[in-house]
Amino acid sequence: MNRTDRKESILVLGAGELGFEVLRHLANHARKHQSARIYVRLRQSTIDTTDPVKKQQIDQLRALGVETVPGDVAVTGTDELAALLAPYDTVISCIGFSAGRGTQTKITQAVLQAGVKRYVPWQFGVDYDTIGRGSAQDVFDEQLDVRDLLRAQNRTEWLIVATGMFTSFLFEPAFGVVDLEQNEVHALGSWDNQVTVTTPEDIGRLTTAILFHEPRFQNETVFVAGDTISYGELADELERQLDRPFKREAWSVSYLSDALRADPENNLFKYRAVFAAGVGVAWPKETTFNYREGLETVDVPTWIHRHLVE
Repeated sequence: MNRTDRKESILVLGAGELGFEVLRHLANHARKHQSARIYVRLRQSTIDTTDPVKKQQIDQLRALGVETVPGDVAVTGTDELAALLAPYDTVISCIGFSAGRGTQTKITQAVLQAGVKRYVPWQFGVDYDTIGRGSAQDVFDEQLDVRDLLRAQNRTEWLIVATGMFTSFLFEPAFGVVDLEQNEVHALGSWDNQVTVTTPEDIGRLTTAILFHEPRFQNETVFVAGDTISYGELADELERQLDRPFKREAWSVSYLSDALRADPENNLFKYRAVFAAGVGVAWPKETTFNYREGLETVDVPTWIHRHLVE
């Protein structure tokens, strides 16, 4: 990469479900405005993949002008990673919890060591500050470690985009909220409890808008939402659009806590318990960046219509 290039250089780590959408929207913006050069760091095995779906995605990114950089963040040490990140103006991490414990703090430490100008960590999720330490989902504590590292320095600008959960996860059978086969909806905590959700495509589009927004966002958390909905409203919407009744069962906090104690390593049980507590997992859509900017997003009724009705 040419360090004298006057365009901003943006490196995205990972091109999974979210990373691909972030890259796609960044690349489209960069092509339209000639404002940046976009890079993605991928495992060499991913770059050389013969999997037709993944290969098509990589070809699509290259056609948009995204340059691939080989490397495996998960196995790279902090010092080596810092050296690899140093040439870039902005680093966006789209490597999530599946990379293993310690990965989020390692990437952050490498970014700070490298003196990267601006960093968007993997915080595309709930309001970790409000949830606080010691929640049922212990991996959330590392997210707070990342925030502590960022707030303790003033050399690297940082930007956190809070999105809630992926909309599709609300309908994931293993998560247990919606069971389409049995026509059941389970409320986490109570029927009035709310959850904020956003699709990966909207997260990619909104993250791009936030990054290039003027005046520039600096050292803050920006909240977005595809939708904020209660479990009761979710059940009503499913019945309305699918035109059939759904059995409703509320899983109380105590019920979910007991289940987690019986199976303390069950990751899905941890998530259920956190969302049942109803703290830091939802915010009014009217308070979000996309609402203020008049940017349309895919709400839950629209998602149901597109994925379950059509």
